Amino acid sequence: CIFVAGWEAAVWAFGIPKIVLPPPSAIAVAFWQSLADGELGWHLSVTLYELLVSFVVGSAGGLVLGFIIALSPLMERIFYPYVVAFQTVPKVAIAPIIVIWFGYGAASKVVITATIAFFPLLANTIMGLRATPQDQVDMMVSYTASRWQVFRMVRLMQALPYIFVGLDVAIVLSVIGAIVGEFVGAKAGLGYLILQKNFNFDMAGTFAILIILSLIGVGLHVVISLAQRRIVFWMDMSGEHVTGA
Repeated sequence: CIFVAGWEAAVWAFGIPKIVLPPPSAIAVAFWQSLADGELGWHLSVTLYELLVSFVVGSAGGLVLGFIIALSPLMERIFYPYVVAFQTVPKVAIAPIIVIWFGYGAASKVVITATIAFFPLLANTIMGLRATPQDQVDMMVSYTASRWQVFRMVRLMQALPYIFVGLDVAIVLSVIGAIVGEFVGAKAGLGYLILQKNFNFDMAGTFAILIILSLIGVGLHVVISLAQRRIVFWMDMSGEHVTGA
């Protein structure tokens, strides 16, 4: 790769200290050492567990509440103002409080990350359900379709592309949320390992972890995209594209 070769050459040509910008060769060595001694594998498994569990919890909560709010004006008036108010609060600001409440284990990281993954699903679910053309609903009603049939065959099908956009955003934010939670207080995880590397001025090790986190984010994005193409296949056939929160 030209970028990696140029990076390596620039570090050596300009004499940049490794503590400022380590060369790719040093990053590769640090990665291999962490992998060989088992340190990286353990912390990686902790972070993956936290982000996947919190993604499922946060997404499920956003999906269910999104259905309730979109289909019930009364529930929207009751819940939505509080949801928006909570979303405006920086999660970094409440992370220390959550750690105090739930401890330094995985539970606090799951709660922090789930609150971050929650809103994209909520917003996109509501948006998708409300994007249903009224003429399609009227046609189903004219054929004496029940409310459940209208929801399952029309509204949900219309909302699925929006929901997958929300899932894509939520999974990437879950990676960020897990690391933020581990920064605030943790005994294991890649965020905890980054703090250790920084404390020991191991910039090569820090960069190695950052690259791993980037690869995790890209990999999870690809998984969601592949699932979307399989499940919402008619979007590719029609050439339509959906954007959301």
